[in-house]
Amino acid sequence: MRTTDGRGGLFSGTGLIVAGLTATLIALVFPIWSYADRSGTGVSVLNASTVTTQYGPLSALDRDFVTKVRLAGLWELPAGQQAQTKGTTSAVRTAGDHLIEGHTFLDARVRNVASRLGLPLPNQPTDQQKAWLDTLTAAQGQHYDREFANILRLAHGKVFSVVAQVRATTRNSLVRDLADDANTTVLDHIKVLEATGLVDYDAIARDAAAASTPPMTNSPAPPAPLIDPGSPIPVAPSPTAPTATASPRYTLPPAANGPVADDSA
Repeated sequence: MRTTDGRGGLFSGTGLIVAGLTATLIALVFPIWSYADRSGTGVSVLNASTVTTQYGPLSALDRDFVTKVRLAGLWELPAGQQAQTKGTTSAVRTAGDHLIEGHTFLDARVRNVASRLGLPLPNQPTDQQKAWLDTLTAAQGQHYDREFANILRLAHGKVFSVVAQVRATTRNSLVRDLADDANTTVLDHIKVLEATGLVDYDAIARDAAAASTPPMTNSPAPPAPLIDPGSPIPVAPSPTAPTATASPRYTLPPAANGPVADDSA
């Protein structure tokens, strides 16, 4: 009986030691499995949606940004043209002039970048952007001035944060250069809109505090053969508007200087 008890105690002690070692091993391995190789983590999602280009990796965020630059021009160009005729103050008309110059320049840039990366671009504004244009079209007089300054200022404030995120994280040289141009242009537009003296900063702050992070625009398809999307629609050329390749009169960083595509490939 004593021998049996001794064996029982030995087996029981050994079992406890084995169980303890097993638990320790699991505790060491679990974090590695949980964070290094699980799908759904930021790194794995980034890699899964990234395609390889000669200008560096092109992520879903990069593609979304290129689309957003194009969309901005599709409604801000006509908004700027409208301000030149409907604005009741010189400050509002000047802001409209900056919108035309900036987005004429950016649209030429984004079309070039999209062509080199094989990305499709939209030819119509979003429903929200169309609604903003409808609001501006219906407004008159000083009410128009206020609507113009605040709608455009609010939209540019949201875009500004997206540009900063892309500029900080992109690994693609063409997207990085486009973000530089977009950053300078958007900041210029914010300043001229604020110079109208009509921006309601309290309303902008309330909107920013209440807004949740919007879902990313459906990522454009990976690079593929494209048809040139053409000039923004609808945009009636202004007699004083710069050509599509002319730079705005205000200071912008140099145009993209990424590697030139090999035509012999």
